[in-house]
Amino acid sequence: MSGLRTTRIPHTDLEVSRLAYGGVQFAAWDRNPITAEEIRKGIELVDVALEQGITLFDHADIYGHGKCEEVFSAVWEAIPGARERMVLQSKCGIRRPEDDKSITHYDFSYEHITSAVEGSLKRLKVERLDVLLLHRPDALVEPDEVARAVAHLKTQGMIRYLGVSNHNIGQIALLQRSLAEPLVANQLELSLLHHGLISDGLIVNTPGTPQAQSLSGLLDYSRLHGLQIQAWSPAAKGRLGSPPGDAPRSVHDTKRLVMELAARKGRPEDAIVLAWLLHHPAEIVPIIGTSRRDRLRASCEADRVELSREEWYRLLAAARGRSVP
Repeated sequence: MSGLRTTRIPHTDLEVSRLAYGGVQFAAWDRNPITAEEIRKGIELVDVALEQGITLFDHADIYGHGKCEEVFSAVWEAIPGARERMVLQSKCGIRRPEDDKSITHYDFSYEHITSAVEGSLKRLKVERLDVLLLHRPDALVEPDEVARAVAHLKTQGMIRYLGVSNHNIGQIALLQRSLAEPLVANQLELSLLHHGLISDGLIVNTPGTPQAQSLSGLLDYSRLHGLQIQAWSPAAKGRLGSPPGDAPRSVHDTKRLVMELAARKGRPEDAIVLAWLLHHPAEIVPIIGTSRRDRLRASCEADRVELSREEWYRLLAAARGRSVP
């Protein structure tokens, strides 16, 4: 087993690897039955992740319309002792249409949160989630109702800790007021090509620069209040692998710099991309989502990449398409 550095999820006793693995691609996003090939491939990927030292595994009830969690459950029989080596989390709150008469919407009602967790536990074939994340903000949220659902789930031993995903400062504070215990994580899209969460703090009082109000101060707020930042799509959905010819110049410039640094340090390009996030003092945890074993191994080399402060800023400047102010 390769050793990865670890970090403690704030407000918990959970020590997790600095890199996580997500099950978003374990099954096709359709209504067809799970295939034997999906199960075989899922087991292989989890085995590689464990071999590399990954201990945090991320799911959501909507991934593959629930099939991704089902595929993952095959791991328990295939890899003895796997559960004891994992911190397991899943997300709920997004409701996908099941027919032509409904639309995608968000639901943080007591009934949906509790039934969604029950469904995830059944599909994953486990008795408890270590962490439950509320997937996307529900404009109709009643924080007291969320608190009641969380209290029920904890009393029943179905979850240990609660976090959120894609939430801003105000939404976090509103929920926190009703909760008996601190929120422990916020999962957000974050990568070299989606760097607003980080670059937000560099453009304060800069003329002509639009401010992303939903992100403003969120990274510092999370550090102050002890929310682990988990980065989804940390490799920018693969756009730095082979950028299309019509991609913005900044993407091509970033790609060239990633290649240069990879060659200089003798590490895969995937590792350089994720190392940029790992270098940040907020102890950001990138969630690797690849369905390829070679890229999963390459990504884990990020933990062994050392970036200088200047290299880190060069990558940010390339991604921004201009130097820092």
